Parts: sequence; structure tokens; C-alpha cells
Amino acid sequence: MSNTDPKLPYAITLDPGTSLANHTGSWRTFMPVYRDALPPCNNACPAGENIQGWLYHAEEGNYQAAWNVLVQDNPMPAIMGRVCYHPCESACNRKDLDEAVAVHAVERFLGDEALKQGWMPEATHADTGKRVLVVGAGPSGLSAAYHLRRLGHAVTIREAGPMAGGMMRFGIPKYRLPRDILDGEIARIVNFGVTLELNQKVEDIPAAFESEGFDAVFIAVGAHLAKRIDIPAHAAGRILDAASVLHDMETSPEPLQLGRRVIVYGGGNTAMDVARTAKRLGAEEAMIVYRRSRTEMPAHDFEATEAEQEGVLIHWLRTIKHIDETTFTVEKMEIDANGRPQATGEFETLEADTLIMALGQDVDTSFLQSVPGVKIARDGVVDVDEHMMTGYTGLFAGGDMVPSERTVTVAVGHGKKAAHHIDAWLKGQTYVKPAKHPLAAFDKLNTWYYDDAPQLVQPQLDIIRRQTSFDEVIGDLDESTALFEARRCLSCGNCFECDNCYGVCPDNAVKKLGPGKRFEFLYDFCKGCGLCAAECPCGAIDMIPEAS
Repeated sequence: MSNTDPKLPYAITLDPGTSLANHTGSWRTFMPVYRDALPPCNNACPAGENIQGWLYHAEEGNYQAAWNVLVQDNPMPAIMGRVCYHPCESACNRKDLDEAVAVHAVERFLGDEALKQGWMPEATHADTGKRVLVVGAGPSGLSAAYHLRRLGHAVTIREAGPMAGGMMRFGIPKYRLPRDILDGEIARIVNFGVTLELNQKVEDIPAAFESEGFDAVFIAVGAHLAKRIDIPAHAAGRILDAASVLHDMETSPEPLQLGRRVIVYGGGNTAMDVARTAKRLGAEEAMIVYRRSRTEMPAHDFEATEAEQEGVLIHWLRTIKHIDETTFTVEKMEIDANGRPQATGEFETLEADTLIMALGQDVDTSFLQSVPGVKIARDGVVDVDEHMMTGYTGLFAGGDMVPSERTVTVAVGHGKKAAHHIDAWLKGQTYVKPAKHPLAAFDKLNTWYYDDAPQLVQPQLDIIRRQTSFDEVIGDLDESTALFEARRCLSCGNCFECDNCYGVCPDNAVKKLGPGKRFEFLYDFCKGCGLCAAECPCGAIDMIPEAS
């Protein structure tokens, strides 16, 4: 064999006597390996989305491929891109470089594009002949039904109300979630083969198994019952609860009349939503009274900021002590060393025509009281095991009905998780969640390879229109800006075929395997110098001890 054979790697064509004379690296103590890591965005997503996976296709401009990856985990991306509080962005490594990738904005773009183009997901399994009943057409129920149908099961959703969507419809105002978007996402799930029955309240769970022949039941009833609190009142004026106000906004044929001055009592996202709704309904003064400070409020900070922008006045560190018709006596509070509000004995008065209570909601579990084996915890949620099954065989529960954070994204994740457990149980198996790769850390990235590219700002409706209409506040990215935003992804921890390792290797020990197939190390010619690992932008190469 000639040392000048052009088919051989460059390293082996050198003259004898060099370290590369036949096989190089006899002194190698560490060797490079390609490793996939878990992107922090994926890790933080309550719905378990492969965010980096669909961003990869989006940055290539292949939006349908991106959407197809997205809906493997989340069937409602146009909704999620609007209402999710995007913990993925809080975890994004790019935030430590300039600003986090606006994942929610790109997801929204893909979701909207799918609705415009009529894209439909593909079923992944043949029909199994098994029948599953889903109780509740909120985010968790819709998600479970979609994933169960993908797995080949026949699914029926029964919803007690006249419209599907649950708290997405009856708890999130139109200015955050337009109803044509909500209806479009629900219609796709129905058109995928899920049967939706409205105005059908389920009150007899055992009968669903015994008389109707369902093989499994998933209950996902939302938290619609408002929590109450006793406030001393000499002569109370008009008192409403936030859940009812937002529900009536959806169902009432006439605009609600809340009066000229409205007080909302609470500090969560629902309190912000109902106060902003009051402004849109014509209230001259919409006030929030909350007993803690802004730091301790359960609402997300941007929700409070947007409310204040629209003219909502927030009285922090105040609690209502007494009501006398339209006069409210409030006591000033202070936060102690343990972060708890304490009374100060200082009082002031506020005037309002209507008080709206926004102190949280509970789930109606009365229909489960007589189901054998089902246990209701003291806080009103249902006890389930690690497979999301209750004490009644074949009856599963999720979403607001089990201990969890009550957000749309968490509920969608619960639906997918429940679908996997139900599918496995129907097959006589146990679902085991796949093991995760180690987390991709920021300090493993070579950030100087990436250009500075601050996050794009989504357009917003002007303040006047925000105060007087229910038009959507946050606007869309267009295709060019969505493409730009997708390309800001750093591909943390996973090779994206940038060719750096191929280019910097002094021994030509990196072999290209073709587009989409990444690279291979030729260890016969690798000296273990570590340049490839040191220069990998996304931290996808590790140096490991040479096997003895």
C-alpha cells in the first residue's frame, strides 16, 4: 500500500518516523466522544416538549416538520404560545449570553401557521379496539384524548358545559387567547378522531365501566369553584367571584355591568385578568387589594406590569377588614422576617361599587364521593399513585384534580403522561419514563462562536385599545422574525453539524457521515489532543479516559 494513496486520511500519509506513521496516538490518555445532553429548555417544559428538536427544523424554515415534532408532545401550540408562562425561557442558556430565545413566540407562529394551512398530525399506532372515556374538555382532558388517539385507542370526551376548553375558555380572557384560535385547536383534536360530547355531566363512574364498556376512564375536571372568605359586613354591596365573572364573560349575551369602581381581592394571575377585564368593561377605577407585596404575589410579574399599564391600581400590603355597602375598610400589612404578612393596626378606606373575590378555585369532586377506593385529600384533590391511577382500578386522574401547579402547560403535560400510563395499563404493562441525558450547562458552551442577537420584541396593542376592547394584546411574529428567533437557539449539548470538530482536528480523525448523520471519530488516527472538545460551540463532545 502506497503512503501516497489519496483514499487514505491525511494523517497516515506522513513519512515513517512521525507519531502518525501507521496508527497514531499511542500516548493518548483521553479520547473524544460525541454525547447528547438535555437542553435546559426541554428540561423545564411542563408539557415535555422537545423544544430544541422543533427549533432545529424551524431555523431551517421547515415549519411543518417543526410543527410535527412539536405536536408529538403538545397538541395545542397556538394556545400554548399565548398562555404558557414559558419556564423554558427562564432556563434558556442564551439568557446568560444576551437574552433567552423567545420560544413561546416561535411556538405561537408554528401553531398559527398550522391552523392557516390545515396541517393534521399522523396517527402513530393502529386501532387497538380499546375504549377510553375522558371526563372534562379542558387542557388536560383534551391533551389526554389526543395522545390516547395517537396511540390507537377510541376516545370519548364528555364535558358538562356547553363548550369545550375548560379554564382556557372560562378562565383566560379573549385579549390573551382569541376564541378562534382556541376553537381551531379543539376542532383539530376532534377531527383527529376524538368524540366530543357537550352538556354531558358524568355522575356515575362505575357505570362507565360496567354498563357502557369503557376500558379506562381519565377524569380531568377543572377548578371552577371559587374559594370563599368571611369578611365582616354591616351592609355588603355587590360581591362576585372572579371565576363566575370570567365564565359569564363567555356565556352572557349581554355585557356585564360591574359599576364605576371595582375592587379585586387577590394577587394571582386570575386577579390580574379580572381587573383588566373590569377596565375593558368600562370601570373608571379598577383596583387590586392584596395582603402581600409584589415580591410575594403568586401572579407573574409581567401580568402585574401589564395590568398597571392599562390603569389598574394595585394596593399592595392591604387586607379587607370590613365592608359597609360601598365603603371598604382595609388594614395595612407588613412582611415579617419569615415572609408572612402581619397586621399593623393602621387602617384606610376605599370606595367601590363591586367587590370581586379572586382567592383561588377548588375542584368539584362530589361525583367521586361514592366511587369505591377513591380518596379525596383534605385540600380537595384526588389521591393517585405514581401511574396516575386512583384507588378504583382503571380510573385515572390529572390536571387540577391532583396536586400540581394549575397552569395550562402543566395540565397538557398531565394529559400526555396519563395517556402513556393508561396505554401501558390497557396492554398489561407498566409505563417507564425514558431516562434523561445529563443537563447541558452554560459553561460547556463556546459562546464566542455565536453572534450577538438580542431577542425580538413582539408587537403590542396600544394602551387605549387595550383599555377599551378585547382585541389580542400581544401580536404575532411574521415569518422573517420567527426565522430569526428560531436561529438564536444555541443547540445546547447536541451536535448541529457546524463542522468545527472536522475543521480543527490536526489529525483528520473526524469523519463526516452525511447531512443529518453527524460525525464519527476515527480513533486509529486520534491523538486525544482535545481540540475538538475545546472548540465545539454547543458542548456536544466530552473527553473521557482512554480504556486500559
